Amino acid sequence: MTQTIDHADIHFYEPALGHGLPHDPFNSIVAPRPIGWVSTRSAAGVLNLAPYSFFNGFNYVPPIVGFSSIGRKDSLLNIEETGEFVWNLVTFPLAEAMNQTSAAVAADVDEFQLAGLTPTPSRLVKAPRVMESPVAFECRLTQIIQLQTAAKEPLSTFVTFGEVIGVHIDRRLLINGVYDTSQAQHIARGGGPADYFKIGPEQLFRIFRPK
Repeated sequence: MTQTIDHADIHFYEPALGHGLPHDPFNSIVAPRPIGWVSTRSAAGVLNLAPYSFFNGFNYVPPIVGFSSIGRKDSLLNIEETGEFVWNLVTFPLAEAMNQTSAAVAADVDEFQLAGLTPTPSRLVKAPRVMESPVAFECRLTQIIQLQTAAKEPLSTFVTFGEVIGVHIDRRLLINGVYDTSQAQHIARGGGPADYFKIGPEQLFRIFRPK
């Protein structure tokens, strides 16, 4: 049964004027979101690993993923220098390590070491992947787009898109040749200052498209 909404009891606000709530609801509504756990290597060889809340896939063929950097962070600078990065899947067992890599540290700090993770060589790019992650996408830069407001004012937010040129998948997650999202224990970013969601079989339901 479709839920009836009382539109007289709707909280409306204009973001430019403030939301009037204890916490901005935008991140909670556009959620849960996959986590952009991005590993890069600078031109000087310094490793970097950082999670990005705004991440997703944007094209099938070729596969293209993208993440948004609010400010010119180390990941963005490294990708500008080298033209490549790796996306690593964050699973429930890796949640705490992922959180450690979100620390605001100097550019010469290796977040792999900080979080006790193992950088392992990729096949097609120089940036390493996270050995403990069951899935990784090796990516080559396609575009970096600086966002702007409706009034065409530039923002200090940059969306990086990369073509996925290599995919690593733990074979244990391929059930009869089909990747099993629920068994991989993906986690996703929610709203609030600390909310995440774990994806498992209990969240799975299927709806087939009309023919």
